[in-house]
Amino acid sequence: MAHPNAGNTGARTLNFNVGVLGHVDSGKTSLARALSSTASTAAFDKNPQSKERGITLDLGFSAFTVPLPEHLREACGERYDHLQFTLVDCPGHASLIRTIIGGAQIIDLMLLVVDIVKGMQTQTAECLLIGQLTCSHMVIILNKTDLLPDDKKQSAIDKMTKRMHKTLENTRFKGCPVIAVAAKPGGPEAPDTEEAQGIIELMQLLKAQAFLPHRDPSGCLLMAVDHCFSIRGQGTVITGTILQGALHVNDTLEIPALKVTRKVKSMQMFHKPVPSAMQGDRVGVCVTQFDPKLLERGLVCTPGSLSTLHAGIITVQKIEYYRGALCSRAKFHITIGHETVMARVSFFSRTSLGSQSEVPSSGSPSAEEATPDPFSFDWEFHYQEEYLTGKGETEGQEQEQWALLEFERPVTCPPLCLVIGSRLDSDIHSNTCRLAFHGKLLEGFEDKNYTETSLPRLKISKDKHKEGAVERVTDDYTVIGRNLFKKETNLQLFVGLKVTLSSGETGVIEGGFGQSGKIKIRVP
Repeated sequence: MAHPNAGNTGARTLNFNVGVLGHVDSGKTSLARALSSTASTAAFDKNPQSKERGITLDLGFSAFTVPLPEHLREACGERYDHLQFTLVDCPGHASLIRTIIGGAQIIDLMLLVVDIVKGMQTQTAECLLIGQLTCSHMVIILNKTDLLPDDKKQSAIDKMTKRMHKTLENTRFKGCPVIAVAAKPGGPEAPDTEEAQGIIELMQLLKAQAFLPHRDPSGCLLMAVDHCFSIRGQGTVITGTILQGALHVNDTLEIPALKVTRKVKSMQMFHKPVPSAMQGDRVGVCVTQFDPKLLERGLVCTPGSLSTLHAGIITVQKIEYYRGALCSRAKFHITIGHETVMARVSFFSRTSLGSQSEVPSSGSPSAEEATPDPFSFDWEFHYQEEYLTGKGETEGQEQEQWALLEFERPVTCPPLCLVIGSRLDSDIHSNTCRLAFHGKLLEGFEDKNYTETSLPRLKISKDKHKEGAVERVTDDYTVIGRNLFKKETNLQLFVGLKVTLSSGETGVIEGGFGQSGKIKIRVP
């Protein structure tokens, strides 16, 4: 079967997305620049703010193409003859973690760039966590080897390689390749005549690590947009990566955040016109009569396929490196779909644990394969003041927990999408993990008045605790209590409930005593 991108060139190219992540200033952009030949529109810190600081502020994209490696020839038969590596240069700046989470869903392989002199840093660890939630293949790059003295270079590389393998021992990336390079010898100010070191070997390694990613053209279109600009006499170009489905010239697409639809006039992939594109492809789509300022990044989709939510219910798992408690009613930054928005979070769990289903741990075989935890409005739940980290009833299995997210502004997202909660306001220079929990969206509330229309379907009970005083003891088995209820309270609701006395005995409420809200307690 011919790939839809055969286009006019005759060469059929398999697109493989490689995310370049790491701590700020570890040299990610220099590495992407050293690796690539064709720069796409967003590539290489074109943002003016970025130029000044030399920091990637957006997902930069660039690409290079190689003949299809032998092992892939067997996997995909005659379908492709070239392999295109699209490098997604994810920002390492802490406040931009939301951008990385947005980009991680489209990444087939992750390159984690580590400054060999500094080793693992806070953001390196955060990138590793995001990688664990969103990607199943990784290569570690020890960059800036040119800063090491020649006589100590090899021993320093060996030492850091060992340390990296140790760090990854309990993650899904155990045993992943580690390679040392110098992407820009002499640093960013050095003249470009300095030859980068280790890049040829890295390209060989990438070719060996490439696999045929799962690509499915069926289903509704969902495309993550990262840039939007106008071309005089042509219209507006929306560039991004197709997360699911396929897109053809003349299709109608919706920009759900703005509730507008537009027709696809033409399409390009890395400056070559194509008639169509599918999941995993990076594409520029030209539409007319659309103001590019209205959409810098976000999602476009098949008309009517995405919902805009005011609140949602998610499965929730705490990220073990997060040090704080996860308290109900607290606010977190929630990254969902391609947006990050503040939301108030409330945790709850099943009241009876009889029918628990397995919870996929973050070390599950693949983030995509883990089946979403079931959820039903018929179940009865128990409100929790905070997320419970202990084990549940069954030994060694965490108790399933859910959270209600109430967004400060509506968000547009696909069903069952990944949700990450973090505290991005905490100090970026402090050495702590700011990613707090992750989960999957199970139910969304589109109605603005969801507190009246949808929330009552959720049966959550809260434990209440009241204290009163003993008025007097009437006989060996009966005590009269006061200050526990107001006089207008219907005491019939409380008959049979247990009461504990400060002296240790437990009693049962038998009913009211007199008219002022006093109660009669029987102590067996």
